[in-house]
Amino acid sequence: MKVITGLFDNYDDARDAVKALEDASVPSDQISIVYRKGGKEDVEGQGNNAAEGAGTGAGIGAVAGGAGGLLAGLGMLAIPGVGPVVAAGWLAATAAGAAAGAVVGGAAGGIVGALIESGISEKDAHVYAEALRRGGAVVVAKVDDNRALEAQTMLTNLQPVDLDRRRTDYVNGGWSRFDDKAAPYTTDQITEERRRYFIDRGL
Repeated sequence: MKVITGLFDNYDDARDAVKALEDASVPSDQISIVYRKGGKEDVEGQGNNAAEGAGTGAGIGAVAGGAGGLLAGLGMLAIPGVGPVVAAGWLAATAAGAAAGAVVGGAAGGIVGALIESGISEKDAHVYAEALRRGGAVVVAKVDDNRALEAQTMLTNLQPVDLDRRRTDYVNGGWSRFDDKAAPYTTDQITEERRRYFIDRGL
């Protein structure tokens, strides 16, 4: 199995990536999505009704939604240094320290540890985690070796964030690595971050 990844600046693009993978017969239980919920935006019809499940990040509380497949299992949790996220899949469960629906404590290294455990390099894991903190969305999937190129091409066709370019952008702003002790971005900070990259893409 190989791990493929995509970083997106908004939930809609990440949702489309999940659906594209599922439509290509990648099993839902091999896909994960984590999205930093930054305000009152609606995710699959869940809106703020999901927020009460955020709690302290101890586990994932499933919330009702109109989607099928992986997205039907979206729930809320809070990740140290990231804040409240909407998530589904094995990556979210690892980050929350949940096993078989029971909380067993936080995963070593939090979200960075979960990303590394999934097969992502530590260098990239820190960028993904920081992007989540700033309002991004990450899609990770485990696929058969002979389908890895096909699956990665699907994500690339959806125009994910260029990870190296984003890393450079963060470093130029004084960032060095994800800090799970740092305060999560506020709603206003996430809104400004999204606006900045929205404009940068010429949209």
